[in-house]
Amino acid sequence: MKILVLNCGSSSIKYQLLNIENAENNADVLAKGIVERIGITNGELTHKTKDDKKHTLTTDIPDHTKGIDLILEALLSKEHGVISSVDEIAAVGHRVAHGGQYFKESALVTKEVKERIEECIELAPLHNPANLKGILAMEKLLPKVPQVAVFDTSFHQTMEPKAFLYGLPYEYYEKYQVRRYGFHGTSHKYVAKKACKLVGWDWNDKKVISCHLGNGASVAAIKNGKSVDTSMGFTPVEGLMMGTRAGDLDLGALLFIAEKEDLTIQDTNNMINKRSGLQGVSGISSDMRDIEKAAAEGNERAQIAFDMFVYRVKKFIGSYSAAMGGVDLILFTGGIGENGCEMRYNVCKDLAYLGVDFDAELNKGKRGVDLELTKPGSKTKVVVVTTNEELVIAQDTQRIVSEL
Repeated sequence: MKILVLNCGSSSIKYQLLNIENAENNADVLAKGIVERIGITNGELTHKTKDDKKHTLTTDIPDHTKGIDLILEALLSKEHGVISSVDEIAAVGHRVAHGGQYFKESALVTKEVKERIEECIELAPLHNPANLKGILAMEKLLPKVPQVAVFDTSFHQTMEPKAFLYGLPYEYYEKYQVRRYGFHGTSHKYVAKKACKLVGWDWNDKKVISCHLGNGASVAAIKNGKSVDTSMGFTPVEGLMMGTRAGDLDLGALLFIAEKEDLTIQDTNNMINKRSGLQGVSGISSDMRDIEKAAAEGNERAQIAFDMFVYRVKKFIGSYSAAMGGVDLILFTGGIGENGCEMRYNVCKDLAYLGVDFDAELNKGKRGVDLELTKPGSKTKVVVVTTNEELVIAQDTQRIVSEL
């Protein structure tokens, strides 16, 4: 079954065409690419096939419908295409940022599902409108092809009220659904299963702490295959310090700065989302590679930023092990988690109290691999695993469509 996976942003569309036999199997990526600068002059399509053919196109792309139309043209092209007819596309899977409290799992797109996604726009104003545009554009272009929505938030809907509620007047939860939702759920679910399988365990009877670390970063506590807590909250700005996001901070400090600097709500939002984190502390970059390089060269603020990042990851690991009554496996994934050898070492070197016997030598130089990083006999295992959110979307789409 050939499944087109779309991840629509406000001015971009990432895509992959995968061939998948069943929901338990890996998939063959036939082609992938990105459409950028939608609604801006000089839009661009970059398209790559599994045999490394590359095609780029620069043209005005006024909306998502035109962007998806260009994707279909690229997939059908005689020079760099991978299918001979759109009829070969059996289904389309969409990444949808926010499903609110409505969706505990992925869902076949129906009129009601589209309405629910629209209702969640106020919870994810930057992402859900674009996700919905992708669904509507595909309906127009391929009206007979079934579509599936895969939600970033759905995996975390197993959290209990003690974990997802804030210490605010309860009326704001009732009126506005202000609560912890969590994100990166598609990734956390995939890597937790994958890491347990790597060491020969069933994730349904293990306690896992999943560290998805990248420019956006979150930690999830997963007990017996279910999310019981996660660091991101009502928005993706809560939790860990990230590339440009502040993460946890004293709300009083935020109000103090806003008053002193005469900041509007938009100014304040811009500060905590785009001017903080590694970028804000270091003054150098939001990229961990740049931070590590500068720290190695003696830059004090870069070293502080690195230490802050490590310290906060370590704090969440400790708190989540306490919340679950222990931990069997700690995993690292995402751009920093998969490639940050120094970060992994610094997080894990003091975790002997949790039963971690970390293999520092084995960890050196390991980037983008699936590998256990603890010594034989370690009570608690540490694993680095690569994530693949597009595969999860394709698997969920295949499973749901096959049941129609």
